[in-house]
Amino acid sequence: MPYTYQDSRPQAPPLPQTARATHSSGKTYEELKRECQQKGILFEDCDFPATDSSLFFSERPSIPFVWKRPGDIVNDPQFITGGATRTDICQGDLGDCWLLAAIASLTLNDKTLARVVPQDQNFGTGYAGIFHFQFWQHSEWLDIVIDDRLPTFKGRLVFLHSAEHNEFWSALLEKAYAKLNGSYEALKGGSAIEAMEDFTGGVGEMYEVRKAPDNFHDILEKALKKGSMVGCSIDTSSIAESEARTPFGLIKGHAYSVTGIDEVSYRGRKVELIRIRNPWGQVEWNGPWSDNSSEWRLVSPSERKRLCQTSLDDGEFWMKFEDFKTHFDKVEICNLTPDALAGNAAQKWEVTVHQGSWVRGSTAGGCRNFLETFWTNPQIKLCLTEKDDGQDECTFLVALMQKDRRKLKKIGAEMLTIGYSIYESPSSDDHLPKDFFRYHASKARSKTYINLREVSDRFQLPPGDYVLIPSTFEPHREADFCLRIFSEKKAITQDLDENVAIDLPEPPNPAVTQQETDEEKQFRALFEQISGEDLEISAEELENVLNAVLKKTKSIKFKKLSLISCRNIISLMDSSGNGKLGFNEFKIFWDKLKKWINIFLLFDLDKSGTMSSYELRNALKASGFQLNNYLLQLIVLRYSDEQFQIDFDDFLNCLIRLENASRVFQELSMKNKEVVNLNISEFISLAMNI
Repeated sequence: MPYTYQDSRPQAPPLPQTARATHSSGKTYEELKRECQQKGILFEDCDFPATDSSLFFSERPSIPFVWKRPGDIVNDPQFITGGATRTDICQGDLGDCWLLAAIASLTLNDKTLARVVPQDQNFGTGYAGIFHFQFWQHSEWLDIVIDDRLPTFKGRLVFLHSAEHNEFWSALLEKAYAKLNGSYEALKGGSAIEAMEDFTGGVGEMYEVRKAPDNFHDILEKALKKGSMVGCSIDTSSIAESEARTPFGLIKGHAYSVTGIDEVSYRGRKVELIRIRNPWGQVEWNGPWSDNSSEWRLVSPSERKRLCQTSLDDGEFWMKFEDFKTHFDKVEICNLTPDALAGNAAQKWEVTVHQGSWVRGSTAGGCRNFLETFWTNPQIKLCLTEKDDGQDECTFLVALMQKDRRKLKKIGAEMLTIGYSIYESPSSDDHLPKDFFRYHASKARSKTYINLREVSDRFQLPPGDYVLIPSTFEPHREADFCLRIFSEKKAITQDLDENVAIDLPEPPNPAVTQQETDEEKQFRALFEQISGEDLEISAEELENVLNAVLKKTKSIKFKKLSLISCRNIISLMDSSGNGKLGFNEFKIFWDKLKKWINIFLLFDLDKSGTMSSYELRNALKASGFQLNNYLLQLIVLRYSDEQFQIDFDDFLNCLIRLENASRVFQELSMKNKEVVNLNISEFISLAMNI
């Protein structure tokens, strides 16, 4: 769940490198395998044991599962036989066809497959019952280690299996993906694009062909040039239509791959063509521009050679782009990040990544429908500086992903409804206030708020500065998120909450003794009454007077100040170091207290005597503290109640801690102590947790 500290500054996508080891032992796959070989044992994964907990979290197995290693199932187990193909992917008794469709697409790209499924694994020499696979998660690659114990019933694999009974790479891949997500049950239901992203680190786009933009041809052409994975399909209206063949040789409800897009000279004019592949390796389009159609007879041999046009029944065929738009219903594009592309790729996306959290009471503001809290959501500034080649606008793609929701299913978490809005930015780099959204409309936004893992859309906007607001649909919904921005040209992004600034007035010097006013005389009399004979106020005396005075202040809700809080006040105001407040010190604090009460009342918008935690950012800023989202989340968790309200005593305690932390940090900085290797945000975080 949220609350983990995350660096909100933009991050570049990871460069090609070894994936991060994730086993609880801290050891890599190679280290674990070598250890098993030296001991002469087969690996048993304590992180994903061969028990029912790895299978289901909400139900009990309907049949008695027996976990077996491949060598206990067949006599001659193989990791891969004859190359990894779609026939290696047969669905078992688990509703994860979305995953299987993505694995089938994965087999069409050898380089991508080799990244996810390391090829140097086998059941031969050096076998130790351990395998590993690599998946992308939230902008990093993870190496998932598993043992090869698989669930079986009556000696047969229960879940994903290959048509070749002695081939096990696909079953082991499914197990590794189940481990990544917490259990096999967590894989029930999903979208193929989700797994395609986890296999590539790419970002998905989905188009309804009949509603596609006018430049859809250009979008597909650019995607293929960038090495993106592109798939297409024909909708079905019923289960009975699944894999039904149309009169033109196309299969309904079937996943096709788009492998090329081009144009050809035909009868003196240019014709736009698109190349499609049926993963079955057979059954092709039989309409215009199909393998043996008459149109190819009027195309020069050199053109046919350039387009690799053949008459083989290999499952790949050309068709006219207009026919493609008529017969196909959906297109999915998985745009690859730079680390997933070959070094000689013609073009690459520019990518930046932001990690963040929506936390109740501070940064979970909901969508624009909830104006009072919408502005508290994380805000990311986007500077578009370069136009697309030959265009007047800048193309970019925004992908907002809610993290770990599939893994959190076992504790009742569901996919939240998420989306984002994009506003033209004013010149300031400050967090945009509530009134900005009251008077300004968005320039662009996600097509819809929807309960998918990721929402992504493509935009074209003029060069300029914009602010992107990721949010859940309703306020108070918590999740961690990953926001990625893909741009055709270089774009600059920054989090508008990354700077922590303290702007407190210098404490006034003791006033020169002059003729006192009547008000000052009354205040001195009050001080003498509180302080007693020593004319100094102790923590106990301060506790009594503050609780008595603040409880009588009808405009605020106040519970009680503790003795520790009063000692913190004295620590803040005591310039003499004797642990008590003299007259001038007490007077300075009293003026500060009145200022804080006025600020509290100013941001108590409903005049209830309490302040909404969503207004805390503004109230603290008025008090001299500009804090980032992480510190605000920390403070709200500590001081707000279940209704996200803050009483005055909690507000007062918060300000006292902040001022004390700021003063100590400043003193240490001036003394050049080693502790100042911490930044101000980290120091305040430590101080607020004490």
